[in-house]
Amino acid sequence: MNRPVPHDRRIRLVLFDRDGTLVEDVPYNGDPDLVRPVPHAGEALALLRARSIATGVVTNQSGVARGLLSTADVRRVNERVDALLGPFDAWAICPHGPDDGCHCRKPQPGMVLQAAARLGVPPDETAVIGDIGADVEAARRAGALGVLVPTPVTRPEETAAAEHVAPDLLTAVRALLPAGPPQGHVPDDERPPAVLSASDRRPR
Repeated sequence: MNRPVPHDRRIRLVLFDRDGTLVEDVPYNGDPDLVRPVPHAGEALALLRARSIATGVVTNQSGVARGLLSTADVRRVNERVDALLGPFDAWAICPHGPDDGCHCRKPQPGMVLQAAARLGVPPDETAVIGDIGADVEAARRAGALGVLVPTPVTRPEETAAAEHVAPDLLTAVRALLPAGPPQGHVPDDERPPAVLSASDRRPR
């Protein structure tokens, strides 16, 4: 399945879901030693940073509201993610549960808007990459570009509904890159492809 990304859209900020998108999904993880980047995550982020595209993380952490995690647990795991894949320009964390009625928990757009505002980037120059429908819906509600990178937990209906889908994180990022090389040398096989195919994940 090929769903082209509009290359006339300038992207200055890419926000990533954390679990299942940047790092392997460990449900309600409070242990930094269990953090494992997904394949090619470092390479994908390096491509963005080479083009001076800002990066950030927007993550639902309802384990805090459920009493399964402390805010200190979340902070330690985030610090490990940042050590392995950062530094990220912005972090936005929602500690609320699904029934708390907050404006930050994806699919609400609060974290996307917060991160973009913090970095001075308009939502329409922002992309969100995630593995479930809530990630791309948060992007849509914020006025950002959403890209789904499906995993085994992504529901078929979420993949079917996503406007832009890619098979993996590296493909998703390459499809967002501006045409032409970054400052400095980039091998030909790292140029952005013409189309994008991907997925989304389960809300947290």
